[in-house]
Amino acid sequence: MAPATVKHTGPSLTSIRSSLGAFQRLSSEELRARVTHAAPSLRRAAVTIALVRDEVGQLCFVLTRRASSLRSHGGQWALPGGRLEEGESPEQAALRETAEEVGLQLGPDAILGKLDDYISRSGFLITPIVLGSDRAERLIADPTEVARIYRVPLDALDVEEAPILYSIEESDRPVLCLPLLGDRVHAPTAAVLYQFLEVCLRGQVEARVAHYEQPVFAWR
Repeated sequence: MAPATVKHTGPSLTSIRSSLGAFQRLSSEELRARVTHAAPSLRRAAVTIALVRDEVGQLCFVLTRRASSLRSHGGQWALPGGRLEEGESPEQAALRETAEEVGLQLGPDAILGKLDDYISRSGFLITPIVLGSDRAERLIADPTEVARIYRVPLDALDVEEAPILYSIEESDRPVLCLPLLGDRVHAPTAAVLYQFLEVCLRGQVEARVAHYEQPVFAWR
């Protein structure tokens, strides 16, 4: 018997690629003008919004819980990603880190586009790369870095409550977080996902997130 056909639902990779093509990223000068706390020298990193199907055909993004044993940001929510190695582009780092952390092996043809760089309080210039596959790809966590992998349907991201903003004494900028998986995911991860939501799902190609703050626990 032939396998049942899985119906693809929700937004398409084609529409997301088109939205990213219409998006104009901030220049480095514009970015620094919005983030006055940025250190003169920043370490480069890339994170991936990796889009894959689930078993019922919904388009999902890959979200992880970092291993609690990690020295930096252990146990926090995260997108696949990490530091650029010497000579790497953000796109190359995104593909490598996604393969290493969650076992998702994709090539350059899976790159749909980029969002704005984001400057983290911990001293990184983070480039978000959007990757896409129309298959229910097999995901395997690297236990040294990832405690658990989640396929989160895009419907769970595009909710009326997103984003949640609140104030902290340590900053005059609002902290941004998103309600996901019964918890709150904070910036920087939430900032990247929120811009993806606005640009790719809500059609707001002028949306910016560089000015949103991170909670104090993410500053180190």
